[in-house]
Formats: sequence, C-alpha cells, structure tokens
Amino acid sequence: MAAVPTQEYDALFAAGKEVVLQDLSGKWALITGASSGIGKATACALAAAGCNVAILARRKDRLDEIKAEIDKRSLGVKVKVVVGDVNKDETYTALKEQGILEGTDFLINNAGLAIGKDPIGSSKLDDWKTMLDANCLGAFRMVNEVLPGIIARGGGHVITTGSIAGIEPYEGGSVYCASKHAVHAFMKVLRYENYTKNVRCTVVAPGAVGEGTEFSEVRFKGDQEKAAAAYVGMQELKATDVAAQIVWAIRQPAHVCLDLIHVMPTVQAGATRIHRSAAIPEDNGSTKRARTQ
Repeated sequence: MAAVPTQEYDALFAAGKEVVLQDLSGKWALITGASSGIGKATACALAAAGCNVAILARRKDRLDEIKAEIDKRSLGVKVKVVVGDVNKDETYTALKEQGILEGTDFLINNAGLAIGKDPIGSSKLDDWKTMLDANCLGAFRMVNEVLPGIIARGGGHVITTGSIAGIEPYEGGSVYCASKHAVHAFMKVLRYENYTKNVRCTVVAPGAVGEGTEFSEVRFKGDQEKAAAAYVGMQELKATDVAAQIVWAIRQPAHVCLDLIHVMPTVQAGATRIHRSAAIPEDNGSTKRARTQ
C-alpha cells in the first residue's frame, strides 16, 4: 500500500501567505435577493472577482442600477437581470428562458427576511407565512430547480445564507429562528445527497449584519428608529463582510468545501450576547461614537 504523501516545508510556509484560489473567469453565479444587502454586495464582489452574475430580485430599478455599476467598471463580466419572486412560477420560467437554470455554476441562495419580534401568542400569522414562504419554500425550490443543471455541468457550488438564528434561537424570533433552522437542516441533507457529485454546499451563518442591509428596517416594518437601535453601541458586520466570506468559500481549491461559515461581529458572542459601548473601534484603530443611523 502506498504511503500517505507528505508536504514539503515550502508548502507549509506558503500556506501562511498565499492560497491558490480558484479562477472564476467564465463562470456564472446566480444570486437571489440581489437588490440589496448581502445579495447586492455579493453580486458586486463576484463581478469584481471576474465571475459573470445573474441577479434576481423583485425590484427592477435596483437590479438595473447594480448592472449599470458593474458595466461601467469594465470588469469584463456579463450580467443578466431577472425580476421575480422566488415563490412564483413565472420566475423560474424566466430563469429557464435566459438559460440560467442550466448555466449556473454557483447558486447564492440569499433571498429571505425577518418580520417582527412579537412573542408567541401575539404574533401575526401573515408575518409567519411571509417568512416561511421566502426563507424556506422559496429557498428550497430555488435549489431544487438549479441543482440538476449544476450536476449536469459536472459540479458546482450551492451557498445559502443561514443565520445565528439557525444555530441559536432567541426570544422574539420564533418563526424566523425556526425557518433558519430548517435552512441549515435542508443544506445538510443537500450535502449528504450530493458529495459524490462534485457539488459543494455551504451555509454562511452571520450574526448581526447592519451596514449596507435593510434587514432591521424590514424586520421592524419601516420603523427607522427601531432599526437603528439594533446597532447602537456596536460594530456590527457589514454586508460586504458577509459577501467576502461567500466569495472566499467559492474560491477555495476544488477539493475544499467549507460546509459552514459562522461569522460574527467581534462584540457578539451569541444571538443575545452583544457587548455595546459608547465608543466603537474604527477599522483603522481609532474610535467612533455609537451610531444612531
């Protein structure tokens, strides 16, 4: 029996300063929920990395703006715009007509939302339904529709936006937490069923993400004061922080699969364990006052 290969010292030292990442040139990524937040940031980051992008969301004006921004930077990538809801049949018809279902190498399954923080017993059924439709049924259906094409092309990558809520539930988050737990479970089954088919599966599960997103604004139904209060006194994650993790996962060497990326603000240790202070460290080491955005 052949011996297990060893690694030379040059390789060991190189691992600390350079990683051979995959070239994304000519590849296609489909990003759902691409009109804002993590989806928007990921579309721009992938385009900057040389990947063609198909961006899907309900707001055409936002998608057109993203396409225009990518085009004007002369990145040498193609952009397809698909206006639609992940729960609507016509969305999948449009994806098929543009050749996206069969041509996707990477699915960034990002569309989703949280609505309200009412406790069980006084929550609104419509809020529950909206979250379950978007976070579960829409996300699951998107994978179901795109996966056959990925397999037919010889492999690819499915990345879904999970959450700390899919790992650790918290008061006021009953159905949102339940929906994200379901997402995490679905992705684990996807991994079990497809690891022999060159399909990588990743859940990116962030903690508090504020800057660059509409998450809290949507959760609190447009109440700007409540949305801003969620991040006062802390340096939360930015949409670009999460997008960077997604691009990092995709660009890993082909034999490396990051099953779960659980990324948190330094000041957040759990769903409800957040350290808040009057001054927040800036990226350059200075400080800023607690924001009231």
